[in-house]
Amino acid sequence: MTDRLMLLDSASLYFRAFYGVPDTVRAPDGTPVNAVRGFLDIITRLVTTYQPTHLVACWDDDWRPQWRVDLIPTYKTHRVAEVVAVGPDIEVVPDPLEVQVPIIRETLDALGIRIVGAAEHEADDVIGTLATRATIPVDVVTGDRDLFQLVDDARDVRVIYTARGMSNLEVLTDASVVAKYGVLPSQYADFATLRGDSSDGLPGVAGIGEKTAAGLLAAHGDLPGILAAAESGEGMSAGVRAKLEAGAPYLAVAPKVVAVVRDLPLPEVDARLHPLDAERKAAADALAGQWALGSSMARITDALERVGA
Repeated sequence: MTDRLMLLDSASLYFRAFYGVPDTVRAPDGTPVNAVRGFLDIITRLVTTYQPTHLVACWDDDWRPQWRVDLIPTYKTHRVAEVVAVGPDIEVVPDPLEVQVPIIRETLDALGIRIVGAAEHEADDVIGTLATRATIPVDVVTGDRDLFQLVDDARDVRVIYTARGMSNLEVLTDASVVAKYGVLPSQYADFATLRGDSSDGLPGVAGIGEKTAAGLLAAHGDLPGILAAAESGEGMSAGVRAKLEAGAPYLAVAPKVVAVVRDLPLPEVDARLHPLDAERKAAADALAGQWALGSSMARITDALERVGA
């Protein structure tokens, strides 16, 4: 089997699991475990279908880093939960997903699946760094379009895109990114900067949509090339130049926010998948009993047994 590294955008996947599996799935003590079971089933499907030899669960140690917010205050603003004052007449209800995250981490550890995060950075940045320094082919699993910027046929880096569901996974290569958006993966960050992305709170340049952004990149190569053309007036209409000029303060900071970090000082980890040894099997069985993970744990341990077979 050819070595292949799979990088999981973990939060993207366990959120999908949480909303895809009924919250009636609970442990004997009543704790919801729908996200845990669903996440394990997602990993089982991915390992079985794409047969990675190495796997890393990339983690949001900070899902909304302050340095990105400092540059663009609207960054992910709409995803911030309202703060509820706590008083004698207010009952604080635990988030049914939040209580499962430690269980997910404990389960991954028992299975020997490495978890990697970085202070003040998102999982996207961890993925960007690990994909950039990898010496073997890479599959990035995510529902986040931002990571399309990592696709690179020359280095065999693909994105397995989950937005349409686990039964309709898309494997994105250079050609499929071009087919979707009319830009190369290497141009995608500039494309997203110009177009904006409401899911991340990025306003984009007013009046410049996908078609205009793609056309500008086709004509001028990248954002610096576009801005140089706007300044010189060569090959660009007065209307587009005016829009770019109005968006100049945004364009001065947005590229740093949109680009995934590719050079984090991450520790070296042995991400190779292995069948469970006796100690890990005992730990996995104990967790399966404690949290009623049953068939989900059985399926993933069976998938790990077949790795490299």
